[in-house]
Amino acid sequence: MIVQCAEYCGWALARSHARAGRPALIAGYLGKGGPFDEAIADFATAYAEQNERDYEVMMSAARKGRIEIYTES
Repeated sequence: MIVQCAEYCGWALARSHARAGRPALIAGYLGKGGPFDEAIADFATAYAEQNERDYEVMMSAARKGRIEIYTES
């Protein structure tokens, strides 16, 4: 259920962003490839790495009994 909810939220967010602004104008401004694509890729990589670090901190705290984690099966 959580995965399906996340998928629906992602779809709704993507659709709302696709409809915001003027897509042709934005695409023309950004151009093809180059700095914007690299910046997005760099951000995505840094975000994923931070997410992994946060997960490890959370799991460490759970193993030490400092927090409780509940999962849904």
